[in-house]
Amino acid sequence: MQFADIQEAHDFLALHPEVRLIELMLIDANGIPRGKLLHRDELLAVYENGRPLPSSILSLTIQGEDVEESGLVWEVADADCWTYPIPGSLTLQPWRNSPTGQLQVSMHPTQGLPAAPADPRHVLIRAIDRLKADGYHPVMAVELEFYLLDKQRDVNGRPQPALQTNGVRPQAPQVYGVYELEQLQPFLDDLYVACEVQGLPVRTAISEYAPGQLELTLEHRFDALQAIDEGVRYKRLVKGVAGKHGLQACFMAKPFGDQAGSGMHMHVSLADAEGNNLMASNDPQGTPLLRHAIGGMLTTLNDTLAIFCPNANSYRRFQANSYAPLAKSWGVNNRTVSFRVPGGPAKSRHVEHRICGADANPYLAAAAILAGIHHGIQHQIDPGEATIGNGYEQACETLPTDWLTALRALEQSTWAKEALGEDFLKVFLAIKWAEFRQFMGEVGEQDWRWYLSHA
Repeated sequence: MQFADIQEAHDFLALHPEVRLIELMLIDANGIPRGKLLHRDELLAVYENGRPLPSSILSLTIQGEDVEESGLVWEVADADCWTYPIPGSLTLQPWRNSPTGQLQVSMHPTQGLPAAPADPRHVLIRAIDRLKADGYHPVMAVELEFYLLDKQRDVNGRPQPALQTNGVRPQAPQVYGVYELEQLQPFLDDLYVACEVQGLPVRTAISEYAPGQLELTLEHRFDALQAIDEGVRYKRLVKGVAGKHGLQACFMAKPFGDQAGSGMHMHVSLADAEGNNLMASNDPQGTPLLRHAIGGMLTTLNDTLAIFCPNANSYRRFQANSYAPLAKSWGVNNRTVSFRVPGGPAKSRHVEHRICGADANPYLAAAAILAGIHHGIQHQIDPGEATIGNGYEQACETLPTDWLTALRALEQSTWAKEALGEDFLKVFLAIKWAEFRQFMGEVGEQDWRWYLSHA
């Protein structure tokens, strides 16, 4: 595993004498940045000797509570585990009121024990390395939908879309509306500037299918790990810029029952070592390699659904005619299926994975996707016929639509243990079962039955 060279820190400190504080962050199982705020005088030591973080930092629920069953808390005396900087992650946080840096770290494979196997970034690295060992270089991009909300609730205490610059609060979806984007120009201007500062390849902005819902696309990267690193940092940046404007960026999968859910669409293809797309084809359905990749993702979908959809709220997103898929299906230029092969020139042929909610951890989602692709290639799995037309009306084998079923499938999957790592899954499942028990305690048995029937 490659960590950053100390020259990166020297260059940053010399270029930014105004920076006094640096946010050090590690991404946990739920995709939440956790860490510390360091003084600039501490930065060089992080590059030279690493920075210890407690083992329990990778055993936390989404609410930041220890999960003893993870084996990373009292059982190991909440031991210090050493982290090191990720190359290229040292940058500025332009949304801060005072000049502040940002540094992403990851667990060292040996010095970071016993927590290292639970580091989500490690899980993705292993999935990438297995594909590269067979001559396949994954190329990826992340698309994240989110709601831009007012920090002030409405008269009923419900979240509400952010006010536009014209003083009007949007009520209609106005999907693809350019006027709606214009009305958010102060926020979008700052967001694009912040992305430029951090080197994030953010491109097209889209008004999505609900009031206040947006999506900004990131460019494909030949280095899949870089693509996901950028997706993770982009999510942190969006929340930061929104906060600067007195707003809240919400990445819940289904924050409003009567509005569209928010997804995280993952675009993926496979290239050779020179960057040539191995899925490129004049046939819109792609090469046999592309079909086998889809076959693998279809075959392993139920096993990893709890990673793509990691919370109770995630499953409320699966509704017919909602642009969220309902079935184990694939198609060409078809947004009603789970795995879409977009149109376009032959050299751009790839798959869009449309299952994940915006609440999924990008590292873990990408790892599960690539592991499924590898499985399909190894076993030359045929995905069957492509869905033509309305996939909602043709759904045969539908996805599980409740959290409990998905968690049990992941727990019982021998393939997932091998593909993602048994040590990782032990920690991840301990966290998710703890969250599930808490959820059950909050909703009660009667509401749980309602949840199962309406999820």
